[in-house]
Amino acid sequence: MKNIKKLGIVALYFLCLSPLAAQKMQWTPDGNAYYSFTKRGVQIVDVLHPGTEQTLLNSNELIPSGSSEPLQVQSFQISPANKNLLLFTNTKKVWRDNTRGDYWIFDKNTKKLTQLGKGLPASSLMFAKFSPDGKKVAYVSKHNIYLEDLSDNQITKITTDGNDGMINGTFDWVYEEEFGAKDGFRWSPDGSKIAYWKLDARGTKNFLMINNTDSLYSFTIPVEYPKAGEDPSGCSIWFYDLASKSSKKADISGDEKQHYIPRMEWVQDSKSVILQQLNRKQNQSKIIVADAGSGTGKAIYTETDPAWIDIKSMWNNNDPSGWDWINNGKEFLWLSEKDGWRHIYKIDMNGKETLITKDAFDVIKPEFFDVPNQLIYFLASPGNATQKYLYKVNMKGGKAERLTPQAYSGSNEYTISPNGKIALFTNTNTDRYSAGSVVSLPNHKELVAATKSEKADPAKAKKEFFQITTEDGVTLDGWVVKPKNFDPSKKYPVLFMVYGEPALQTVTDSFYANWDYLYTGDMAQDGYLYVCLENRGTPAPKGREWRKSIYRKIGQLNIRDQAMGAKALFAKWPYADTSRVAVWGWSGGGSSTLNLLGQYPDIYQTGIAIAPVANQLFYDNIYQERYMGLPQENREDFVKGSPLTYAKNLKGNLLLVHGTGDDNVHYQNTEVYINELVKYNKQFQLMSYPNRSHSISEGEGTFLHLATMFTKYLKEHCPPGAR
Repeated sequence: MKNIKKLGIVALYFLCLSPLAAQKMQWTPDGNAYYSFTKRGVQIVDVLHPGTEQTLLNSNELIPSGSSEPLQVQSFQISPANKNLLLFTNTKKVWRDNTRGDYWIFDKNTKKLTQLGKGLPASSLMFAKFSPDGKKVAYVSKHNIYLEDLSDNQITKITTDGNDGMINGTFDWVYEEEFGAKDGFRWSPDGSKIAYWKLDARGTKNFLMINNTDSLYSFTIPVEYPKAGEDPSGCSIWFYDLASKSSKKADISGDEKQHYIPRMEWVQDSKSVILQQLNRKQNQSKIIVADAGSGTGKAIYTETDPAWIDIKSMWNNNDPSGWDWINNGKEFLWLSEKDGWRHIYKIDMNGKETLITKDAFDVIKPEFFDVPNQLIYFLASPGNATQKYLYKVNMKGGKAERLTPQAYSGSNEYTISPNGKIALFTNTNTDRYSAGSVVSLPNHKELVAATKSEKADPAKAKKEFFQITTEDGVTLDGWVVKPKNFDPSKKYPVLFMVYGEPALQTVTDSFYANWDYLYTGDMAQDGYLYVCLENRGTPAPKGREWRKSIYRKIGQLNIRDQAMGAKALFAKWPYADTSRVAVWGWSGGGSSTLNLLGQYPDIYQTGIAIAPVANQLFYDNIYQERYMGLPQENREDFVKGSPLTYAKNLKGNLLLVHGTGDDNVHYQNTEVYINELVKYNKQFQLMSYPNRSHSISEGEGTFLHLATMFTKYLKEHCPPGAR
């Protein structure tokens, strides 16, 4: 799962899915069907004719010689000549996703299965890709890149220096976590070269997690983890020439240990690559073209921002691979917030830019670039930051047009076919949920009715949206679920759910976003006011200033917004019992919970903090430095924003929850926070889950235990019911 630190609140639900169920949808080449990977084999599902399936590969064809069990296929590729299939099987997780495994070639004519990478460790191959002519496959194993000729299965080792410290063709922990970068090599369009990333992580220290339960003697689990203030892995781009069997390094100016290259792709003429280079502070972005023959690099476009360059918003599904070419490779599409809104631009190979989306509102996310029809589809919501709608705009620029019909209020999601003519459509709001319908584009005509729909139970309490303006003049979006049989003449306990950092928006108009899954029972029936506020700094579509006002102020500005929002609500809601106020959050929300208890102890009496960052200097450098600057320059901001600084102020009740095997937010955070609480004789309750990761999802009974504990603690220290 991508970016669990940011998605910890919903991680438990999604991690209940198998890797196969959670994988990215794989369309057929014509864009009218998708592949379904089941025990029966690989099926082709026609989206326009539900219930109509064809078999591409049946399970009997997936039984290798000498085996009695068929391969369990997670994904596959079709060779350019449509002769072979490249099957990805026996997959294993690398931090978040199942990105390593075994690869097999299935010959469609002979029905023969051939395993690639013979002699390499089982389940060690990553990111295998056909050459453009389909005669070779390149892949990564154990941090080296290999090339295999399909005619005789001869293997050539492209890189030889790969090890835990030198990483070829893939990325270290932090690149994957914070940039979504996993696949680290690219075939040139003509198949003559391979361009790849090389990361020098030898200077990156390992953080050692300890496992005390799975063997007689404990053992450590090392994670290469550059914390805030520590240098990144050195990053360079290399070219491998298949004809000469030689490698050349791209000449890119700057200190390799003081920059990032999150994105790289071949220019379509195969003569050079184009890449994005970020400086260490991520407030300067350069687009560089590097010649594959000479290695010479030249910057064609530079952008700066007083805070940070938001690069992740331009990537659909958090996938930075590929480049969005238009006009036969003479121009490409790009996103920027330079004019105060997140807008789409086109840039030519000389760096000349042209604004495409000219309306005074944010592009939430590009959904599809329909190059043949010169259309861009994107999500936006000019009038309500809690919602999302599909818009289109011509690539020549102009006024955007909303495509989602007015009847579909709320948060709308689209999975657009590669042909750009149809999309799977999901509509969700606080009243209803419908999914699985198929609509035509751009006219949004329903071709297939929704396969799943659900309406809110009228007997249950409903989420209500509101806005509240604080004494600082800041207007916050919020939602509240009021108690069943609500009586405004009585007083009710209040539970706030908080996240509050730049990676996640929590106040959204969607069916399943009440965020109460840890409560075992009916919170409204038990008599709680359940509230969520959206502070400044979160990725709501309210313009650049809203999002970036938090720069160097995480743990300060967002915390004040939350506290002043609560204060304003209490002044407006006489039915809120200010003697029974609780707050909870996970990951960044856990940090916010601790900060609220420490900085505003007179407002919040009870907190449940799960997997919190207690000291911002303990989190990874890409995330923390992006939003906070460099500790070497403004260390005081990191200190002021860290819950550790305010532990001595704790007055109320605190439940701390953390997994000791958390590779993302290390258990170290909780331990140093405990030391501070002990120092000042602050009593609290602790639950450590042995060897659980950031999602605290592993192990039989874990979720039920966590939910039961959460509910019991809340009821004991913030008693439910009207008074």
